[in-house]
Amino acid sequence: MLAGLDYWRSLEIKQQPTWPDAAAVAAASEEIASLPPLVFAGEVDRLRDRVASAARGEAFMLMGGDCAETFAGATADQIRNRVKTLLQMAVVLTYGASMPVIKVGRMAGQFAKPRSNDFETRGDVTLPAYRGDIVNGYDFTPESRAANPERLVRGYHTAASTLNLIRAFTQGGFADLRQVHDWNKGFTENPANARYDKLAKEIDRAVRFMIATGADLGELKRTEFYVSHEALLMDYERPMTRIDSRTGTAYNTSSHFLWIGERTRDLDGAHIDFLSRVRNPIGVKLGPTTTADDALALIDKLDPNREPGRLTFITRMGAEKIRDVLPPLLEAVKDSGSVPLWVTDPMHGNGITTPTGYKTRRFDDVMNELKGFFEAHRQVGTFPGGIHVELTGDDVTECLGGSENIDEATLSTRYESLCDPRLNHMQSLELAFQVSEELTR
Repeated sequence: MLAGLDYWRSLEIKQQPTWPDAAAVAAASEEIASLPPLVFAGEVDRLRDRVASAARGEAFMLMGGDCAETFAGATADQIRNRVKTLLQMAVVLTYGASMPVIKVGRMAGQFAKPRSNDFETRGDVTLPAYRGDIVNGYDFTPESRAANPERLVRGYHTAASTLNLIRAFTQGGFADLRQVHDWNKGFTENPANARYDKLAKEIDRAVRFMIATGADLGELKRTEFYVSHEALLMDYERPMTRIDSRTGTAYNTSSHFLWIGERTRDLDGAHIDFLSRVRNPIGVKLGPTTTADDALALIDKLDPNREPGRLTFITRMGAEKIRDVLPPLLEAVKDSGSVPLWVTDPMHGNGITTPTGYKTRRFDDVMNELKGFFEAHRQVGTFPGGIHVELTGDDVTECLGGSENIDEATLSTRYESLCDPRLNHMQSLELAFQVSEELTR
């Protein structure tokens, strides 16, 4: 019987690629295991404390970023734009919530994607499905779609360079509160966003008050920023897991925060077992078929000691179902005495496909699920602790609606996602202002 961190190898595992060369995969994983950690145990511990405060209702989590990061997209401009968008959203949410906002990017590791089918067929040709840049290429050719273990190592190095930039941006003055607020004033000056002008002016007065009272300008110039991704690809996650010299416990050093997807959260499966053994804060996606027993069993498996900050439930119910499905889960978990952090993912339950074949989401459906999330928590008396959103800092046209009124004819102008549609920069800010209104309530 396998023991410890490798017990998962004896269990059923889903959503893994079929590697053509087992020796090459082993060599790639061995190389990754020899490379420095991407994040550090002390940073992970600090985030776990922050998550605990959010679970108690003393902070709010904002998690956002690409559906699937690409190696080509790891440019300074694109990373900066994603960080900028999250910082702008965080300022608005901080004011609305009147509490700290924990900023977490779906970045520096969100390279692997689960798929509904192992293969994709176009015309008479069937090839392996695209599983993210860390596994294979998007181009529909046999060479591109072959799983390539060299991409595992490239994924590590791309994540490292992304993290370097994130740390530089968030500690080097780019995150200055005054500058970020000025960016948001540009958003509200657009006549289409006039409804948010009053809130923006209130934030402006608050910032001016802080400066007038002699607030530490050094603290205003930098911010804490964490990274997260779905812990999916075990040939990458296992070699990135290290034993902390201080405590002798295991940390997955590929990311501060890791989550388990709806497709891989089998209680007796490999992913749940593996992540039950690391010290990182862990998230689990819960879809509309989740039962109260499922939620309670996940708590027992992933957080047996009921440790504050350990477990986050990320609900993805769909706008039409959340008001019926979520309250019973909240009630059951509340009655059990466990206090996980509850976060909403209003994106994944609201996907549609247009007649022209574009996968998209309606901004109104996203906001409807967000509002249903807040309503459910008000109904049960629990805390709606965060949002998890697929977004980009670029002006893409992938989701319908918003103040820009993106319609089906417009989707093709800048549809750039290789997997799921993302909110663009303007839609992300509009979402933040609307969530801020909910938090103010």
